[in-house]
This record gives sequence, structure tokens and C-alpha cells, in this order.
Amino acid sequence: MPDLHEPDRPGRSRQFDDELLGLDPEDPEAQAFAAHLDRMQRQRPAFTVEGYLEGVRDFAESANRAEGGRRWAAVAVVALLLLVVAWVVWEALVFVLVTLL
Repeated sequence: MPDLHEPDRPGRSRQFDDELLGLDPEDPEAQAFAAHLDRMQRQRPAFTVEGYLEGVRDFAESANRAEGGRRWAAVAVVALLLLVVAWVVWEALVFVLVTLL
């Protein structure tokens, strides 16, 4: 994975040298946009456990940054996933118990 931060200034993204020339690196909005560009340009391993877990981490981070309706939509997606997992576990448990008894 390429290093997106300069070694001598770990808090400053290289986006200010490449994509965001002329913007103030101290501006919070410019820093947020540089962080967004860093996330978009990150190379992920595909079709591996690490890649899937990183995708879940990205979803959780974006859900934490979201506000309003998008945050509630992310909460609803997670709640639905948890309900489905609980139902599948319950059905598997019932199947095992019925089979053994």
C-alpha cells in the first residue's frame, strides 16, 4: 500500500502536493477532503478475508461520519443484518436440537 503521508509531516496528506495544489493545508475542510481522497485512492486486497474486513471497517467509519438520514439508514442496515444473523443461528440451533432429540 503506498504511503499517503509525508514521513517528516505525518499529519499532512500528500494530496496537498499532488491533487490539492494551492489549497491551505491548515484548513479543516481541505484536510477533510484530502482524507477523503486518501480513502478513495487506497488499494485494498480483493477477495481475501483482510479485504472483506477492511470493507466492513470502511462501512463502520463512514457510518460514524454520517449524519441525519444516512446515519439512520446505516443503523437500519446493521440492525437488519443482526436480525438475519440471529434468525439463522436460531434456526440452526433448532435444527441441531431436533436432530439430536
